[in-house]
Amino acid sequence: RILSIYGNEVLAGYTIAIRLILFSLMPSWGLANAAATLVGQNLGAGKPDRAEKTVWTAGIANMIMLGLFGIAFLLKTDFFIRMLTGDIGVISNGIEGLRILSFGFLFYAMGMVMSQAFNGAGDTTTPTWINFFAFWCIEIPLAYFLAMKFGFEQNGVYTAIVIAESCLAIIGIVLFRRGRWK
Repeated sequence: RILSIYGNEVLAGYTIAIRLILFSLMPSWGLANAAATLVGQNLGAGKPDRAEKTVWTAGIANMIMLGLFGIAFLLKTDFFIRMLTGDIGVISNGIEGLRILSFGFLFYAMGMVMSQAFNGAGDTTTPTWINFFAFWCIEIPLAYFLAMKFGFEQNGVYTAIVIAESCLAIIGIVLFRRGRWK
């Protein structure tokens, strides 16, 4: 909704950038789901320490994988956006969005694994509250204020996404380290 205020080229550029990001997140979701399975299996086998180790291993592997995608998107942003459109206005807006959003890839990677680790342990309440807080209490208000009140326009929305996803990952790590999921 906020991005639509800035015109069709901004909205189209965002749509292309987010589709590229969602495409790159597919293997990450698979790895995060595998971590959930391993947590459940290890907890069921009475080995919570091994469950914890698999989560950290999956998180680091996910960060490496998405980190490589992030680097590729930062280095070749123009190439990736131009694969999907030839419209100059959309290209420039897509490049801008993809570059900013790519800075959050390490946090996206760890946040996914942390959320799925709780799910694998049978705790669906914790990731629900983390997501509620990150998206409804941080991302949406921050996007509004950065874009519309502080004048960052679409870059404010992109920055809010990165900040909210980073908060999600950090909160997930803190709660995971407390160990109540065991």
